[in-house]
This record gives sequence, C-alpha cells and structure tokens, in this order.
Amino acid sequence: MVILSVDKIAKSFGGDTLFSDVTFEIKDNDKFGFIGPNGAGKTTLFRILTGQTDPDGGAVVRSKGLRVGYMRQMVAAKGSVTGYEEALSVFEDLIETENALLAAEKRLETDHSHDAINRHNELQEKYQLSGGLTYKSRTRSALIGLGLTDEQMNLPLTSLSGGQLSKISLAKLLLAPSDLLLLDEPTNHLDTASCEWLEDYLRSYKGAAVIVSHDRYFLDAVTNRTAEIEGGRVFVTNGNYSEYMKLKAIRVESEMREYENTMKEIERIEGIIEQQHRWNKERNIRTADSKQKQVDRLRETLHKPIIENSDIHFKFTPQNVTGNEVLHINGATKAYGDRVLYKDVRLDILRGERVFLLGANGCGKTTLIREIMAGTGVRFGAGVKCGYFDQTQRTLHDEKTALDEIWDEHRNMTRTEIQNALALFRFRGDDVFKKVGDLSGGERAKLAILKLMLSGANFLLLDEPTNHLDIYSRTALEDALLAFDGTMLIVSHDRRFINRLGDKIWSMENGEVLEYRGNYDYYLEKRKPPVEEQKAQKVMGSGGLSYKEKKEQQSKMRKLRTSITNLEARLAEIESETTKLNDELLSEEVAADYKKTIEITERLAELETEMEQKLNQWTEATEELENCQ
Repeated sequence: MVILSVDKIAKSFGGDTLFSDVTFEIKDNDKFGFIGPNGAGKTTLFRILTGQTDPDGGAVVRSKGLRVGYMRQMVAAKGSVTGYEEALSVFEDLIETENALLAAEKRLETDHSHDAINRHNELQEKYQLSGGLTYKSRTRSALIGLGLTDEQMNLPLTSLSGGQLSKISLAKLLLAPSDLLLLDEPTNHLDTASCEWLEDYLRSYKGAAVIVSHDRYFLDAVTNRTAEIEGGRVFVTNGNYSEYMKLKAIRVESEMREYENTMKEIERIEGIIEQQHRWNKERNIRTADSKQKQVDRLRETLHKPIIENSDIHFKFTPQNVTGNEVLHINGATKAYGDRVLYKDVRLDILRGERVFLLGANGCGKTTLIREIMAGTGVRFGAGVKCGYFDQTQRTLHDEKTALDEIWDEHRNMTRTEIQNALALFRFRGDDVFKKVGDLSGGERAKLAILKLMLSGANFLLLDEPTNHLDIYSRTALEDALLAFDGTMLIVSHDRRFINRLGDKIWSMENGEVLEYRGNYDYYLEKRKPPVEEQKAQKVMGSGGLSYKEKKEQQSKMRKLRTSITNLEARLAEIESETTKLNDELLSEEVAADYKKTIEITERLAELETEMEQKLNQWTEATEELENCQ
C-alpha cells in the first residue's frame, strides 16, 4: 500500500532550479535509501517530505492518519533531566495512562462501584495494549544499542556530549510510534557496534523508512529501494545501494549513447539549415525554419548524462620510500586518572600495509593516533614522513582563504598551480577566496585532504577522513588511497571503506588492541573466536592467560551461561503468566469482582517490575559473557 506519494515537485533558490518534476512513491514497508552529491538538494527534499518546507510546485500526498517520525532537532540540554528520562518522554501519553491507572487502583480501595471497576479495566487494557509492561526496558535497550552506558544514560543532559545527545534524539525517534521514519544521516556519531544494532532494528521495523545517508555499507544492509538526486533529477530503482549503482552504470551508458546519437542528429539537421540559408530562397527559408523547430524540440529533451567522479581527482604521491619497518609501538599506555584507555600496546606496521583502527566511541582511538604523531612510546622506521588528517580539522585556519590555506604551506608552487589543485577539489572561480571558517564540513574536509595530498607524506595517519564527504568524494578518496604507494593507519567507522582498503585491523577492546589480518568482513567473522584462538590473537602484553586464569574464566563463563538460561526461562514464565492474567481481566466474571480485579492488577504490576529486573540482569549477563569470550 502506498503511504506517501511525491508528484512532480520542484524547488528553486534565487532563480536557480535545485530540482524539478520529482515523482516517486513510498510503500508501507519500504526501506528507501536516498543518496546524492553534497549540494544536490537531498536535505531540501527531505524537509519537503517532513513538511518543514513547501515545494514551489507539485504535491506531497500522505495516507490518512500516517504517523511520521523524524529528528526535528538535537535534544536540548535542560536542567537535571537525565538521558534516560529524556528518552522516556516519548511515552508521555503512556505515562499519563500509567498514573491514571495507579489513581484508579487507589480509588478501588474504597470505591467498589461498577463505574470504578470499569474505569480501572479500561485503563488496564489501554496500558497493556500500548506497551506499558515493556516501555522502560525497551527504552534502556535502545540507548544501550546506540552505544550509551548505564552511567551515561543516567547523567543529566548538561553533562553529555553532542554525539551522546544525538544518540538520545535517535532513540526517541525509534521509540516513538510511527508508520514512516525519516532519517537524515542516522549513523553519524555511531560506532560500528551501534551501526550494526541500528541495522538490525530497521530490518525488523514494520513500517517504512526514508534514509538519507553516505554510509554505503549501512544502505546495503538496510534498504530495498534507492533514489538518487543528481543534476536536478531524481532516479529511483528497486534494490539497495550496490544494486542501484550497477543499474545506474547501465542507464548512464544507454543515456550516453542516446545523447551522442541525438547530438549527431542535431548536427546533421543544423547542416541542412545552414545549407538552406545559403540558397536563400523563400522555400529554403521555410525549410530552414521548420528544421530549426525540430532542433529546438530535440534540445529541449536533451540530457547529458552526469558521469560520477568526473571532476573529483585525488592523488597521493610520496616523496620517498621508507624502509620495511614503518612503525613500532613499544608498550604504549594511556590513562586519565583511574580510567585506562589502553595498556602496554605492542604493535608493528610494515611498508605498504593499510591498517584500520576500530573500537567503540571514547575507547581511545584518536588518543592513540595523536600519541603516535607526538612520538610517545613509538619508533618510526627509516625515511618515514608522516601526514596527519585530524577529524576536528584543527590544522585549518578559519581566518584564511582557501587559496592562502594551501599557498602558505607550498610557496614553491605558483598561484596557477595552487588554483588548479583546488579546482580538482571543486574549488573554482571565487570559491578559492572563501574564508575557511565559512566553508561547509565537506569543503573543509576536502581542503584538509588536499593539504595532505601535497605534503608528499609516505605514512598517512587518517582520523575519520570520510566524515562530511558525499558518496562520490568517498569513492574518489578510496581510489586514490588504493593507488597510494605508501603506508596507512586509519580510524574509520565507514565499513565499506574499511572493506575495500583494509588488509589489517586493530580492534581496541577493554584496554587491549587485538589484531585481525584481513578486511572488515574478515574481522566480523573472526571477532568472536573460541578462547584458545583469541589468546593467540592478542598482540598486546606477553603470554596471554595463565592456566589458573583460564580455568577461572571458563568457570565464570559456565556460571554466566547458566544464569542466562535461567533468566530466559523465567522471562518466558512471566510472559505466559502476564498473558493469562490479561485474559482473565477481560472476562465478565473477573470484571464484576473488584477484589479479584485488584489482586490481578497488583500481580501484573509485580510481574512488570520483575520482568524489568530480569531483562536488566539478562542484558548485563550477556554483555559480561561477550566480554569474557
């Protein structure tokens, strides 16, 4: 069933048409990926779908009663409200029902009238059907899934970072009842584990979703339809991102043939027009006018295909070759007070290796990269020249122009050479005179990459280099790094990027760094190996677990597995008893017996409390078991 249709909408700004004649439909279970270059109009079209912006022409038609969910803005840090309480606020109506139910139970203690009993039964049924027995545990599970710890979710909002506030906004969006989710870059601020949780959530979500994203791995995992806005047009196909790109290549090839054939036809007809004008007879002029109308009609329908990446060119050329050993980390340790980020890390990178550093947000990845750049606890090999991409782009100067930002570090280059280099990164004309502080996130990222490209470094340390880049810029960067005849250490959450480039992965887990010799898919396959195999993979410290420690760990794991099994059995019992009691409440016999109603209601409340406790215990036990493996 179609739940939203877009019919020939158009939007212009300052006389420039952003897009026109955009038409597509969204069905009730579609997971719709929306892609396109930065500046193509994705955000504007998204705002039209949410109703925040009106189109200049056309219409967006929603099915009756459609519940649309989208992040209107980041959660505002206010007072002493905690992250958990803020996430629970999406259940405001349910909490009101819960309070009314408690008041109705209190009333039944002294008022045994049919009106009091009926009121209580109505509220009880409404509460249960609305998810009252599970909303607290669902809220906690969503926050944990998105990467917040129990400690973080119980901190006041004023103590949380921007990334953590974004996660709470996303949790609220996912928890609120909706038929259509509109998600704009939902994987921003998420580490890989949280991305995987969100993928699972959206795959099982019963409604539809429109997802604007540059995360190609995420789009492939979630979407079943894809739309791209490019050159003022929108192209829609069935299939995920990779399937769309295959179909796009076929479409562009066909459009290019049609374009070239049409241009040949126009040239042929214009030759006839020129000939008729030379003869300059009245009949010839009429023929020329007729042929000119034919040319005009052909030009009106003429669309030159847009060739992706045709104007984006990255190329990294090292000035010299390093020795075989590029980096040796010799027992690196970093702690802040009692909190240890990593301890006694001993790792090596050899010439030509492309190493990716992975781990949860806040585990110390950026810190380790900066410590390496500072030379703390490390040794560089012969001839190594480092080039660093800082995700915060602190190496850029807001007061400089884009031109001066590059030229000030490369005075050996002419102004023309600098401008040509900037043009490769889409800084053309007056764009080179823009202040760095006025550039978009994507423009700043490309400027920082250009500085790195011109540095001649042979060892690149890149901290989230694909952040802020659109899909085509990411692909161009990948192509350049694949062709780079040097060595790399990269922090990234872009799993497609990791898959395409990575030949070694360092995973930061609980203060350790584990090494996996392969790309992201290999890492996924191997990251939960048996204990004996994992011991062999540890590359920090020496020797692994002792015999006694191994036996203690195995004993602990057996106890945890037994506890998990018992908890799952008890949860099943609670669910069965809850269902049975709810059925009893709906019977006429119990409805007429207020004492029995109170007993059942009290028992249901006890079961809800126990269920929440058991779910929390189950979550903690499963997480502890995963950490032991």
